[in-house]
Amino acid sequence: QVQLVESGGGLVQAGGSLRLSCAASGDIICMSAMGWYRQAPGKERELVATITGRGSTSYADSVKGRFTISRDNAKNTVYLQMNSLKSEDTAVYYCHARICGFWGQGTQVTVSS
Repeated sequence: QVQLVESGGGLVQAGGSLRLSCAASGDIICMSAMGWYRQAPGKERELVATITGRGSTSYADSVKGRFTISRDNAKNTVYLQMNSLKSEDTAVYYCHARICGFWGQGTQVTVSS
């Protein structure tokens, strides 16, 4: 089992930046493969970025070149640096422990145009 707590969301103007954090605790195996997802109003939850325990990353095409996922294993924390934000990035962002299937509570990101 793993507990995930997201933070760092908020309101930002288009073109701005935010950094989301996901603090994890619990089963280390569950925390090895992590991901960020998002869900906009009226839309399905979608994958944003993933990172393995060794630091390999992947991104959705819509965020490539703008978002960066990283992790600090000493702090059991995963980050999502979001730059050049667009109004279409507005959503609730969720941290996900991919191996064990646990989700955080989500953090709201709102980008004003």
